[in-house]
Amino acid sequence: MAAEIVTLCGSRKYAGVFKTVARTLSKRGIIVLAPVFSADIATTATIQGLRRTHFKKIDLADAILVIDVHGYIGEQTKQEIKYARRQHKKICYYSAMKAGGAGVD
Repeated sequence: MAAEIVTLCGSRKYAGVFKTVARTLSKRGIIVLAPVFSADIATTATIQGLRRTHFKKIDLADAILVIDVHGYIGEQTKQEIKYARRQHKKICYYSAMKAGGAGVD
């Protein structure tokens, strides 16, 4: 059986949470794809290129996990969720999982 692939989506301001979640999922044998977090992303072209790459990561995934700390979901993340829905991906939410729920949309 192939390993599940999960793409993490959410605000860059929660980079620390992304790292913790990625480590936890990886320990469970899940392949984790995450956005690039870098302070030196300066140009609009670079940002747009990274966004396109992130949508490709969603294409590769079986599911996305939305890192919605305190329920926060920004505009870019909302677009990623809409895209994942159109691609028929399972959508899970960090806040619901953290609260003990299934966290699946």
